[in-house]
Amino acid sequence: MATMNQWSSSELAELEPIALGVLRNTATRRHGVTRWMLGSTAPLIAKKVDTIDLHPQLLTKKWLAYGAKVLFHEYLHALGYIKHDTVFNRLELLWPSEEAKEMGRSFTTEMRIVRAQWIWRCVNCDLSHYRQRRSNGRYQCRKCGKLLQDVVNTT
Repeated sequence: MATMNQWSSSELAELEPIALGVLRNTATRRHGVTRWMLGSTAPLIAKKVDTIDLHPQLLTKKWLAYGAKVLFHEYLHALGYIKHDTVFNRLELLWPSEEAKEMGRSFTTEMRIVRAQWIWRCVNCDLSHYRQRRSNGRYQCRKCGKLLQDVVNTT
């Protein structure tokens, strides 16, 4: 962030004391979160941040580039850009790594596959939907309309 010339050194210095933590390993939808101190009210600024938590898989070599982008995202929240509005989105686009920008969907998909206990599979068109619960024959394939079969996820 220091090389982006968007923030003053005093703003960046406010981010240094923020504690970093990890989310539960079972999280599939949330990749990072800014946790504010209890009772914090507007304006929400870096001094009121309790911790920034990242998914533990983002600290592995495979996902480290994406983890840095998620941390950048959370730092933007800590600097007072709370809403995901056009200003926030414009700032988030400043992240220099194009590779990391594209990794979010892949990360979510991989976490869902690892976490899923069941695969709802269409025997007709071979589509798979990774899920936590059995379908018990209640759901149809969106593509062909056949009933989805339950298969235990062994991955």
